[in-house]
Amino acid sequence: MFLNFIFSIINPLIVISLIPLIGIFVLFFINEYNKIILYKVSLIFTSFTFIFSTLLWILFYSKTAFFQFSTTLIWVPYFNFNYILGIDGISLFFVLLTTFLINVCVLSSWYSVTYLVKEYLICFLFLEFCLIQVFCVLDLLLFYIFFESVLIPMFLIIGIWGSRSRKIRAAYQFFLYTLIGSFFMLIGLIYIYTLIGTTDLQVLWFTPFSELDQLYLWIAFFLSFAVKIPMVPFHIWLPEAHAEAPTAGSVILAGVLLKLGGYGFLRFSLPLFPQATIYYAPFIFTLSLIAVVYGSLTTLRQIDLKKIIAYSSISHMGFVTLGIFSLNMQGIEGSIILMLGHGLVSSALFLCVGVLYDRYKTRILKYYGGLVTVMPIFIIFFMFFSFANIGFPGTSNFVGEFLILLGIFQINFFITFFSMTGVILSAAYSVWLLNRLGFSLLRTNYFDIFQDISRREFAILFILVILILWVGIYPNSFLNELHFSVLNLLEQFF
Repeated sequence: MFLNFIFSIINPLIVISLIPLIGIFVLFFINEYNKIILYKVSLIFTSFTFIFSTLLWILFYSKTAFFQFSTTLIWVPYFNFNYILGIDGISLFFVLLTTFLINVCVLSSWYSVTYLVKEYLICFLFLEFCLIQVFCVLDLLLFYIFFESVLIPMFLIIGIWGSRSRKIRAAYQFFLYTLIGSFFMLIGLIYIYTLIGTTDLQVLWFTPFSELDQLYLWIAFFLSFAVKIPMVPFHIWLPEAHAEAPTAGSVILAGVLLKLGGYGFLRFSLPLFPQATIYYAPFIFTLSLIAVVYGSLTTLRQIDLKKIIAYSSISHMGFVTLGIFSLNMQGIEGSIILMLGHGLVSSALFLCVGVLYDRYKTRILKYYGGLVTVMPIFIIFFMFFSFANIGFPGTSNFVGEFLILLGIFQINFFITFFSMTGVILSAAYSVWLLNRLGFSLLRTNYFDIFQDISRREFAILFILVILILWVGIYPNSFLNELHFSVLNLLEQFF
């Protein structure tokens, strides 16, 4: 009751939006050389943001499809532009994932990033602010602004704090690919505004577009979202960006940024352009099946640990798009659960690679082997996350993949059959990687000093284990919040 009274006075979405900005303001007044203080202050602000986002979940009413904690601030009344905030069951968990992983990013960088620390932490706080806005705003123009603003801090994180000499090239590749894709979305947005006179999402949902308009607008939005996921053949930027980004950059890139495209499909493409969605569904299924098989086969031939995880992400995102465009409750809920599960599992795998890179300054697989004898705790964690990546029963990815396959089976048996090859191939590359990394001969000719994970690293990885098991063993705690929002989405669609 007390929390309800407080949040009736102060909108919690505005609070979690302001905390990162306040954190940025405070960091400006701290000396650059007080690195530990900078990290501690950043962790305090990101922790408060996460705590407030968990309060959203506690106070969230799951028996309604309406947007909750909604508020409207007049922005440019002459042009009918308003700052509208609100969340439903779909956006709730993406906000939680964002605020949690930003904490993980700050903790994982504690000793690995030692130069320009203030600027580095400001980038992550600004990134958190933009991502929260992406998942909360209910205005198409503001969504586009924050959707593109995410590029700025991520570009700096890769280009300045990346690990190798190709980081500048990777940063520009990431920036240009995603920016060019979003240019078409901007054109579509302008056309919608000139046609309807507003960019309010809740108004646009009930505005019928002509069939021809839907076909063209769907393509404009698709090009923007497909690059972000990324779908084949728009995926070229992803392996390079992951390989050159610092560990925390890879965590937030795989954990949240890859989900922006899937969220865009759910929030905009399906409810706004239903006829075009049905028309282009076979095209999406084809690209998704190619991504599932191609991503898995390409993973098998990689020698860079980060690229192995990056290409496996392409395969998993292929599953996500299959689930979204199955256009039924099981498939869509499975795709959301898989996005959340992948956000946790892939982040954990990138953290494990970061543990190795911080110690031995290489990610090339041939230099490692037999780590079970010298880093047993690390290998136990890596084994768990590898099995979670496969979709082992009891883990988060299993729930998502099972629901997606169930949803696809209602559409077409052959699509289900071919998508199952991705499950088999994911087992192949995950077990192959685990075997070479942990259980082959110890390569003492390359390294002669070994150190298992620290208490800080253990704490981060253990929390991720708990969350992955939570989603895998008791998915109803998440699905209960999703049911009415997904039903509302399907009602808008049909």
